[in-house]
Amino acid sequence: MIETKTQIENKTENIKLYSSKAISGATFLGGPLAAGYMISENFKALNKPDDARKSLLIGIVVTIILFGGIFMLPEHIIDKIPRQIIPLMYTGIIWGIVEWKQGDILKAHKENNNTFFSAWKAAGIGLVSLLIIGIGIFGYAYLESSNPAYEIYDTKIAEFSKNENESLTFYDNIEFKSNSALLSELDDKVIPKWEKNIKLINELENIDGLPSDLSEQNKTLLKYSELRLEVFLLIKKAVSENTDKYDSRLKMLNIEIENELKKLN
Repeated sequence: MIETKTQIENKTENIKLYSSKAISGATFLGGPLAAGYMISENFKALNKPDDARKSLLIGIVVTIILFGGIFMLPEHIIDKIPRQIIPLMYTGIIWGIVEWKQGDILKAHKENNNTFFSAWKAAGIGLVSLLIIGIGIFGYAYLESSNPAYEIYDTKIAEFSKNENESLTFYDNIEFKSNSALLSELDDKVIPKWEKNIKLINELENIDGLPSDLSEQNKTLLKYSELRLEVFLLIKKAVSENTDKYDSRLKMLNIEIENELKKLN
């Protein structure tokens, strides 16, 4: 019996595959790990075990690099990235890879009316992948929170905040205080607290194992503290000289302080 062209080309008649659309949907839901698994399963069905192993390994490695990289980014940068951008980017990239590596096979499989795995199964794989990633993130966060550096950091930051709050009471009812009372408060309490805060931030930089995002935060805290100290030293000078000639400079410094506070928030 002579085989028809369709019979010769229908090399995937007795196997099930994941469609490009199903892989893309599961990828958006469960990340590169889901994509690596489903592409791997397609290669297994096509009797390409080496490609299957490589696909799964690449999916795992890319997932670790991707989410590890996201964790390393400072929080203020992460907050500026729209939530859908990263999933859309890696889903688009993986769709392109699937089309490149398996596109022709999947197209022929569809044209021959062969069987694909259901979208529900693909979605289930995406959810399982999401669960695995979630467990990994939780574990990472737990290990990070148990880092002794955090305990030291939190203790010093608590002292920093206490000094900050106590120093800012200087502005309470400032218009009713005498010059001598203002000068006494600046010398005895306010200025020493900001000198102490600058010392605390410098000490924080010497903590072993301090994460990069906290190190970046320290730079902002140091700039903020130096500006606060400069303001109070200038107020002391203005009160001592009984003059308002430093008002414009004080206004500029307070604008800079607001900018640094926005970075911290």
